[in-house]
Amino acid sequence: MRRLVSLLGMPQHRFASVHVVGTNGKSSVTAMVAALLEAHGRAAGAYLSPHAERWSQRVIVRRSEIGREPFARAVERVAEAVPVVNRALEEGDFVTQFEAATAVAFVALAQARVEFGVIEAGLGGRLDATNVLPSRVTVLTSIGLEHTQWLGDTEELIAAEKLAVLRDHTTLVAGELPPGVDALARRTAAERHARLVRPGELPGDLELAVPGPYARRNFAVALAAAREALGRELEPERVREVARAVRLPGRMQLTGGNPPLLLDAAHNPDGARALAEALPDVAAGRPVYACLAILADKDAAGILAALAPALAGAVCTRIPPRDLRGVGRPGTESHEPGELAALAREAGIARVEAEHEPASALARALALAASEGGVALAAGSHYLLRYARRRRG
Repeated sequence: MRRLVSLLGMPQHRFASVHVVGTNGKSSVTAMVAALLEAHGRAAGAYLSPHAERWSQRVIVRRSEIGREPFARAVERVAEAVPVVNRALEEGDFVTQFEAATAVAFVALAQARVEFGVIEAGLGGRLDATNVLPSRVTVLTSIGLEHTQWLGDTEELIAAEKLAVLRDHTTLVAGELPPGVDALARRTAAERHARLVRPGELPGDLELAVPGPYARRNFAVALAAAREALGRELEPERVREVARAVRLPGRMQLTGGNPPLLLDAAHNPDGARALAEALPDVAAGRPVYACLAILADKDAAGILAALAPALAGAVCTRIPPRDLRGVGRPGTESHEPGELAALAREAGIARVEAEHEPASALARALALAASEGGVALAAGSHYLLRYARRRRG
C-alpha cells in the first residue's frame, strides 16, 4: 500500500484525516463526522465500506456519492499504477482489491480538494490498507470479538490491532469500551502522547434520523471527533440539522410498504444486540419476521442468540457465491440455509424456515409479516440487503 500511494504522489497527505476504527459503528460514525464537518463550513469527504450497489458509493464528497466522471478518473489513475507496483513485489504478492479501492478513495478525495477526509478502516488497523494516513484524530468506536482468525481471540488483542493506527501527539476519541480495552486505550494514548477524549451525553431532545440507543451512542462519538478535528465547539443548530438528516444505507433503514421492511446489516453479535435493542421502537408491538443470511466467517450462533428475543420468526437463506464475487468478497461463502435454520431453532426462534434463494426468502418473510400485521427485517449481512433494495425499488 505504501508503494502504491507513493507512486500516486501520496494523495492521502493532501487533506487532514480522521481515521475511524472499531468493530461496530465505523460507517455510521464516519458518515456523521464528515457531515458535521461539512455543516460547519469545511469541505469534507469520506471513505466507507462496503458499498450497497456501486463501488463509487464508498466515496462521499460534500455529503453526496462521488460523481461518475471523477470516480472514473481516480480509478483510471490507480489502474495505471497497480501493474507498476506489482512488478516490484515478490512473486505471488500483488495489490489487493481493497488496497486498490482505498487508493482510489484517496486519489478521489485529493482531486476533490476536500479539507478533511474521514476514513473508515476495513479490517483491524495495523495491517489495514488505510493505515498510511497521517491522521490528526483517531476514533475507536467499539470493540467486540470478530475476525478473530486475523486479529486475535480476545478483545484486548483485537483492540491492540486497531489502536496501532494511533499517531504520536494526536487525539484518540474512544466510544464505550469493555474495561480491559478501556485500560489499553488509556495506556496506548499515554505511550503516544495522544489526548484521550470521551464522548459527552447527548441532549435528551436531540432528534436523530436513525432510531435506537446505539445510533445515539454513535452520534455522541461523532460529535466528539468532529469537535476535535475542527478544534472548536460545534454549533447546536448545525448539529441538530445533521442529526435529523444523516442516514446510512443498511443501518436501521426503514422502507415503506405493507408490511414495512427494515434493513440492518447486523453481521456480528454486538451489531445484532444493538439491532435487537432498537427493534421495539420500530416494531411498536408488532411481530418481526426476519430474512437472514450470514457469511461463513461470522459468528452465526452469536448473531442469532442476540436477535432471537426480538423475532417472531426467521427465514434463513444464503448469498450465492456469484454475488459475493462482484462486491469485493471473492472466495467468501455463506452459511447454508439448513445450517442457519438449525442454529436459529437452537437460539429459541419459534418459527424457522429455510429457503435457498435469497429473493424467495425475502418474499416469504414479507408474506409472514403481512399475514400478522407485522414488520419484516432483512439482516445478517450487508450483501443480503441488495435483494431487499431491489424489491422495494
